Amino acid sequence: MDKLLKVKSLKSWYGASQALFDVNLEINQGEIVALLGRNGMGKSTTIKSICGLINKYEGEINFNKISLVKLPSYKIAQLGIGLVPEGRRAFSNLTVLENLIATAVDGEWDLDAIYNLFPRLEERKNQMAFSLSGGEQQMLVIGRALMTNPKLLILDEATEGLSPTIRSEIWKVIEVLKDKSASILIIDKSLKQLLDLADNFYILEKGRTVWNGPASKLTSNIAQEFLGV
Repeated sequence: MDKLLKVKSLKSWYGASQALFDVNLEINQGEIVALLGRNGMGKSTTIKSICGLINKYEGEINFNKISLVKLPSYKIAQLGIGLVPEGRRAFSNLTVLENLIATAVDGEWDLDAIYNLFPRLEERKNQMAFSLSGGEQQMLVIGRALMTNPKLLILDEATEGLSPTIRSEIWKVIEVLKDKSASILIIDKSLKQLLDLADNFYILEKGRTVWNGPASKLTSNIAQEFLGV
């Protein structure tokens, strides 16, 4: 398998406060990788570092054989990383359609493909994003990321705070992406769904990678020790 993303010995800081101490992870082409850990262990900081959203960090971050270290976030996005950030963050003063085409790149994921994936977005294409429900906004942000036709899609807590119905819908979408051999890095607390979907798992504890392996090796003892579930 071709290596798509390799993070080695990653350390990151917020001002003088160090958040990451030794994070290591790899994603192969067409693989779904889950990044796990209790709250505050460095998962979102790892993603922000990969996407160039942290000012101070050290280590190796290579994507598609290109070093991302010190690249601005917009260049990293242009290289093919699509981020669905925690907390949704649609462009609230734009319509659904304007959100989808704002950063679109030609490719498999066009408006028809997104509307097929999320029919509700087509129904609401002329609505302002701020008027959507939380679940609809999450669909919109996922659709917007896919419209960039990314080589790697990053989902940071994509189902958090949503109703069970919407959560189920988003998991079905991730299954569709898996069937299309999409490369995905996902943070989520729904271990049950992740065990069925992800090819590989990484667990962070206090800013360090403390375990990695496939679903078959992620025992209940390991989950209890590092995740408290």
